[in-house]
Amino acid sequence: MRDVAVIGVGQSEFGKFPWKSAAAMGAEAVKAALGDCGIPPRAIQVAYCARQYDANCTSQQILKEVGVRNIEMINVENACAGGSTAFRGVWKEIADGRYDVGIAMGVESMTTSPIAGKLISPEKDDLEGHIGMTMPAMFGMVARRQMEAGATLEDFARVSVKNHHNGCLNPQAQYKREFTVEEVLNSRMICDPITLLMCCPNTDGAAAAILCSMDVARRYTTQPIRVLGSALCSADYKYAQEDICASPVGVKVAKAAYEMAGVDPKDIDLVEMHDAFASEEILRYEDLLLCKPGEGIEFLRSGATAIGGRVPVNPSGGLLALGHPLSASGVRTVCEVVLHLRGQAGARQTPNAKVGLAQMLGGLVTNLEHGAVAGIHILAR
Repeated sequence: MRDVAVIGVGQSEFGKFPWKSAAAMGAEAVKAALGDCGIPPRAIQVAYCARQYDANCTSQQILKEVGVRNIEMINVENACAGGSTAFRGVWKEIADGRYDVGIAMGVESMTTSPIAGKLISPEKDDLEGHIGMTMPAMFGMVARRQMEAGATLEDFARVSVKNHHNGCLNPQAQYKREFTVEEVLNSRMICDPITLLMCCPNTDGAAAAILCSMDVARRYTTQPIRVLGSALCSADYKYAQEDICASPVGVKVAKAAYEMAGVDPKDIDLVEMHDAFASEEILRYEDLLLCKPGEGIEFLRSGATAIGGRVPVNPSGGLLALGHPLSASGVRTVCEVVLHLRGQAGARQTPNAKVGLAQMLGGLVTNLEHGAVAGIHILAR
């Protein structure tokens, strides 16, 4: 396989924009990515785009806005991991030598989607879903199990406080407001013990990343960001009732990504991850082997995951504050890591960042684990 680099990243503003089409938001992100690296649109040879709701030739709709046509365009859907899937698709095309330059995109208009303002309902034949294993009820049950193991409501609130603080440092975040632990705990109950401020919002937005071979990268930048490791896997088809806090697929994908990248979890300088619910972030510390199993709570309490800590987690504000346009998030996490590796993340910058990890989970299939699919990309300068 060839070495692959990310040379351009771009993101639209995240928020509630029902008047903006998915194509318009996608084009905004693509133009930002093109401008970021100075590569002409005609240089793009392949495109992958992720979108979950109302998808219809989304790559084609977006790229016609920037004059890209007559190339291979692939549209994918993999729930919240759709963006990770799109990024991996372009990475494989270039690593395998089929193309030299490609673009990965993710976009979602949540405020105009069929689930706008609604909880995700179970399918007709989903027995477990109909007796309560739905979104966010499943994470409410998981949070209760975490509390039996020593977590407190204050711990969950601290994750939200941390990520909302980080969002205040991000000009593109949906929410730029500080909250106290008390405010998080006293916000409206959504699914006991998860309160409103422990949940990610409905968000509209898009993100894009331009990948290329190292030979091409050197023509456009002296600071290419290398993709060291890429892994994506679906969960096992079995019931996850032995330990509903566990995510074996998350651990499996993390190990595969570390092995491909040739790095240890201790080498990671920052992480962008799936934090749709505040309590969930604590579990993901353990999935990614940032700490030992059962030590996620203490890892949070130690301050290790705050900006300025040993390994900042979600310095962007994460899904909780930056926002979560489902299919865009897997690309957006890569964009954030790239900015830190370049030293361009502004007030939220991770000092001297050399290696970063972008993770995303996707889907709720109730006889699987927390997510039906997990994707991880490890990048380095």
